[in-house]
Amino acid sequence: MGALYILIPVALFFLAFAVWAFFWAVDHDQFEDLESEGERILLDDPAPTRTHDDAAGSEEAKT
Repeated sequence: MGALYILIPVALFFLAFAVWAFFWAVDHDQFEDLESEGERILLDDPAPTRTHDDAAGSEEAKT
């Protein structure tokens, strides 16, 4: 019975934290775009672009 005096306030604290976290996430638009993040992993990364410095460095390494 004594454990209930500790467990009930702890459970209420976790409940209050979960409610606060949910409203924080909604307020900061965490649930606005759920589809694009799941589809983003399926897309190829863009090809890296070579800069002038990269091209000059690779030519110097060849000689």
